[in-house]
Amino acid sequence: MASIAFVIVLLTTFVLYLFTSRYTTKAMLVPLFFISAAAAYFMDTYHIILDDSMLRNVFQTDVAEASDLLTPKLAAYLFLLGIVPSWIVVKLPLAHVGWRRAFWQKSKRSVILLLFIGATILLFGKHYASFFREHRILRDQINPLYWIYSVGRYVHNSIVTVDTSFKTIATDAVIPASKDRVKKLVILVVGEAARADHFSLNGYPRRTTPLLSRYDIVNLPNTYSCATSTAESVPCMFSVYTRDDYSYEKAQHTENILDILQRTGKVALLWRDNNSDSKGVAERIAYQNFKTPRTNPHCEDGECRDIGMLSGLDAFIAAHPHEDILIVLHQMGNHGPAYYKRYTHDYTYFTPVCRTNKLETCRREEIVNAYDNALRYSDAFWAQSIALLQRYDNRYKTAMIYMADHGESLGEHGIYLHGMPYFIAPEAQKHIGAFLWFGKQWRNDPRIEALRRNRTKRYSHDYLFHTLLGLFDVVTKIYNPSLDMLSTQTRTQ
Repeated sequence: MASIAFVIVLLTTFVLYLFTSRYTTKAMLVPLFFISAAAAYFMDTYHIILDDSMLRNVFQTDVAEASDLLTPKLAAYLFLLGIVPSWIVVKLPLAHVGWRRAFWQKSKRSVILLLFIGATILLFGKHYASFFREHRILRDQINPLYWIYSVGRYVHNSIVTVDTSFKTIATDAVIPASKDRVKKLVILVVGEAARADHFSLNGYPRRTTPLLSRYDIVNLPNTYSCATSTAESVPCMFSVYTRDDYSYEKAQHTENILDILQRTGKVALLWRDNNSDSKGVAERIAYQNFKTPRTNPHCEDGECRDIGMLSGLDAFIAAHPHEDILIVLHQMGNHGPAYYKRYTHDYTYFTPVCRTNKLETCRREEIVNAYDNALRYSDAFWAQSIALLQRYDNRYKTAMIYMADHGESLGEHGIYLHGMPYFIAPEAQKHIGAFLWFGKQWRNDPRIEALRRNRTKRYSHDYLFHTLLGLFDVVTKIYNPSLDMLSTQTRTQ
């Protein structure tokens, strides 16, 4: 372990030394201290990994979400590991030498650093091979080298390697006309950080979903997310790509299921968002931001409630009497770390509650109580969404689909929140809540019975694209019935 620390110090010195000069040293080190101090805080506190996916979350986080992460402990990290060393660096004078002498000094010292690194690795090589094979995650926690590498990878993947041409898919998509066809009215709820094992529908001993249990829903207890963060999962949910083929860059430059439905000319679409945004999914359809009191009538103390997204939907439905309708509601849901902000006071069913964003200062019981209260508040939102649809049962084939974007860690093994690399992420961050509800005009549809028979099979975000195609009777060559949850040909993964 001492040799690993020694090598990391030498390697960091070598990498930074390559970019030092009379004009760059202080300008480089000062921001490096501040970013590394923040990185240290979040890795120490929440045990996150600052890979390129997590950086995408950082760059897409809005001010309201970021404010939940500000704590006195973060300020202490920034002061001790950011301000103090930066002040020392700024005050220290730099010796100015000619470029020839500087070149030879840099070359000589770089060679010495490499020799020490090489010698140490050779001396302990037989231990390193097995150690890093068993503890791969350690390399992802090297600060600042790994976040610097991740920034480079993020820029490379987002800018350098992206084919900026936009890919159009399913140009043959149509909804065939039929005299007997009843128009569809569907609400798709995109949940936030809702882990499956905290749904009482899935056997959780607490009554976190008591209102849902009154409805004849089809619960899908074995559903998994495409990724462990909103920035990755939401585009993946709506894309044609399965998790094995998906990349954020491909999804951003390819049409999604909403584009295809809109192209048919027979589906009216609306995206309402009480989260950060649609992550690029709703760029080309009607979009409404419900994180502001200007649009959301249910806001208090700076927090706008998910239930506010139901306001005014009757007017939207009335404005499209001759079309199918798909309404997407993107929840704030169980967004952490301030779970106690995600529900109103009258939903404080489980106590005591962690009433701070400094999760590491709370007992796990208090964190779980706040999380479960937020889930119970979502239960009321889902029930009200179904109640709205029931009012239109005589005119439409109504349906509701719910899928969370990812799960959440609540302190198990010292891990909090979400966003860990998928291959090492705990089950809690990948196993998500999911269910469907269908109005009375679906009762004799054999597809619903097929779904009920298959409800315990393993599903994932991969299924949403083709399920929506099937639900709206879209005919296109791209449709894959084996990935349609309502098809009798649905397969397991």
